[in-house]
Amino acid sequence: MSEANSKVSRRRFLAGTAAGAAALTVGLRSRSPRAAQPLKIGLLVPLSGALAREGQGCKRGADLAPALLAEMGLSVTLMVADTEGNIDTSRTRAEKLIADGAQVLIGAFDSAHTIAVAQVCEQRGVPLVINIAAAPSITEQGFKTVFRNFPTAPRLVGDGLAMMKDLFKSSGVTPSKAVFLHNNDTFGQAMAAAVGKLYPTLDMPMPVVETISYDGAARDLAVEVGRAKASGADLALCVTHGEDAIKLVREMVKQRFEPKAIISPASPGMYEVQFYKTLGKYSDYCITNIPWINPKGAMSQALLKAFTKAYPDALFEMNVGFTFEAILVAAEAAKRAGSTDAQAVLAALPATNIDLHVMTGGPITFDAKGQNNNIRSAAVQNHGGRPVVVLPAEMAEMPPVFPAPGWQQRA
Repeated sequence: MSEANSKVSRRRFLAGTAAGAAALTVGLRSRSPRAAQPLKIGLLVPLSGALAREGQGCKRGADLAPALLAEMGLSVTLMVADTEGNIDTSRTRAEKLIADGAQVLIGAFDSAHTIAVAQVCEQRGVPLVINIAAAPSITEQGFKTVFRNFPTAPRLVGDGLAMMKDLFKSSGVTPSKAVFLHNNDTFGQAMAAAVGKLYPTLDMPMPVVETISYDGAARDLAVEVGRAKASGADLALCVTHGEDAIKLVREMVKQRFEPKAIISPASPGMYEVQFYKTLGKYSDYCITNIPWINPKGAMSQALLKAFTKAYPDALFEMNVGFTFEAILVAAEAAKRAGSTDAQAVLAALPATNIDLHVMTGGPITFDAKGQNNNIRSAAVQNHGGRPVVVLPAEMAEMPPVFPAPGWQQRA
């Protein structure tokens, strides 16, 4: 079978654009033969615990996949397990999914949990397609069964910081000093290490005058925000998760710390539904520089239509898109292999080359370490209780607002 025939056909997909998103899914059909049986995919995500909201977003993307991928001739069956935000649980649930017949695992959102699952997959010879997890060590350990369709922390930080420079250039306003606040979990520490290493190399226009680490489970962040305000910084860089992002901004409002912007160089938290619901107008204008769903992509529009119908009150965001893509990657490999056998899928995954997908960036491919290096970030700013792409210009839904209005100047 030729590589050209194994890819999703761009010409056939785009032929339905004028007819809208419903026609797009029909255009996704491929000519290559489908595997005899559905590919059994085990999804590991935190559906309870501190990361439950993010895990639920991942599950929504997974739940939409079987029907949409069927339009492409890709057949999958999902088996879902809750990691409960626990490393040992992640490991034991991965083992059980494989024992129950999962031929590919997908997960596990948190980097530490993902490493535990990767170890199980390596021992059992079962492919692991990572939807979200950024610690560089995951693809630096020589695993042969791991394929990550998500950037490493250094790549996230590098792209996120570079996009800040684009924001300053587009607005004509540059902050004088930055303060960096970050959660001290596995992800936060990896991101902090990347910021510390990359920031001095990127010719950033202002110094980071203080770095402040905090426990995401702390009752409040009054001391940390007090230090940030006392630093005199007029830009707040943040690496957060859902709950601590809320506590951080709430405390900034309380202490009247009003930086020109609150920007995450790449982390969850500030674009999530609970952030908007809890903080209301104070959630607006926060910016997250992160890989995002391409709002102008054809496949993105098909996924958005299905998502809006299934989850009218939920947020269409990164966790949805990356989890959908991970299932796409696994299913497409099984189709090229002509088999759902784990070893056959594993042999097909290194040749993955999918140029039509939902996230920002180039084709989905993997290097010798199993890393996709073609993903790109976008600047996503909160407006009216939803995330809006404001940079790069070719994907923007509206221009960025920078500097942000003060807390008391918001409608």
